[in-house]
Amino acid sequence: MQMAPQMGYDRAITVFSPDGRLFQVEYAREAVKRGTTAVGVKAVDGVVLLVDKRVTSKLLVAESIEKIFQIDDHMGAATSGLVADARALVDRARVEAQVNKVSYDEPIGVEVLSKKICDFKQTYTQYGGVRPFGTALLISGVEDSEARLFETDPSGALLEYTATGIGAGRAEVMEVFEEKYYDDIKLDDAIILGLEALHNTTEGRFDASTIEVGVVELESKQFKKLEPQEVADYVQKVLDAHSDDDDPDEKSQDEDVESPNEDTEE
Repeated sequence: MQMAPQMGYDRAITVFSPDGRLFQVEYAREAVKRGTTAVGVKAVDGVVLLVDKRVTSKLLVAESIEKIFQIDDHMGAATSGLVADARALVDRARVEAQVNKVSYDEPIGVEVLSKKICDFKQTYTQYGGVRPFGTALLISGVEDSEARLFETDPSGALLEYTATGIGAGRAEVMEVFEEKYYDDIKLDDAIILGLEALHNTTEGRFDASTIEVGVVELESKQFKKLEPQEVADYVQKVLDAHSDDDDPDEKSQDEDVESPNEDTEE
């Protein structure tokens, strides 16, 4: 007779399992893992967020899918998981940014806002009658002449990264970043690196029309989304680089095939 492993400990968010786990929080993390891949890369002159929107139908208007949001002039966020949950958190983040501006007459810090959002997410793991937010956010921006990049977890945990990814392709993304990221990377190179990481997760289906890119430049301290043509130019660079990498292998295989024939002719 097979017994259920949870034994009912996943019925309520406030009940710990005997080994100290909150199953509802773990289920929320699974929702994030099923979401679209989003990446963030910090550079010496700014920070970039990139998302592959994963358009599943040719009838769907790609522009209607929004996965990168502007929170304040100097800050943006990328999401993975349940988009409706993410939108609610982004709305709250925008209000927090406005309240800080009215109260203190200065832009809110990236770390301060990230902690406020994580505190809010944590309350939804502690009280009955609610469920955790099934979304993770990458919050990026500029403060005190420095680019910052934070990852928020459904549990309310907060971590700062130089480069990271969330969503379905996180493992492949982190593998690329750990191999190719370097500390003094420029913003243009960071965009290319982020696109390379996304390319590794798409299994060859790499279309500029489904990719969203948001950047915050250190000099201007202004968040902006790249225009479709700008995104297409960067995507083409990545595709060209991959095609160049493939050519030498094909050429060497051709040479290997031709050399025995030349020997026999001699």
